Amino acid sequence: MAATDAVEITYAVNNKPSADEFIGLLVSSTLAERRPVEDRACIEGMLKNANLIITAHDENKLVGIARSITDFHYACYLSDIAVDKTYQNNGIGKQLIAHTQQQLGTRCKLILLSAPDAADYYPKIGFSQHPRAWVLAESQ
Repeated sequence: MAATDAVEITYAVNNKPSADEFIGLLVSSTLAERRPVEDRACIEGMLKNANLIITAHDENKLVGIARSITDFHYACYLSDIAVDKTYQNNGIGKQLIAHTQQQLGTRCKLILLSAPDAADYYPKIGFSQHPRAWVLAESQ
């Protein structure tokens, strides 16, 4: 896709999108398959309580996001990284990660859980797989 050939992608720190913009991007990136897009209160809470959000825009259109929760010194959980399908393979994901890292202390680790289809991508950009990650299911 050559969506970015004629445009300049701009990046912003903590310019939180609206819930509608975020849901639209989750859908257009396929991440909606693994996010509660039907639960608006949850989506709004995800945006409100993230303390580091990097967005990518093509003019006024949200085309990418890296949404994190971090202490800025030791650990940063990159909870969502999404790029609109029509803008993928143009380096936007790498730039979202780079802009996230620029906001963190030099010792801060970037941690994420990969979508199944992206598992082969992260080693290519320097991530190492951690065999001891655990997830506790939602509270009942």
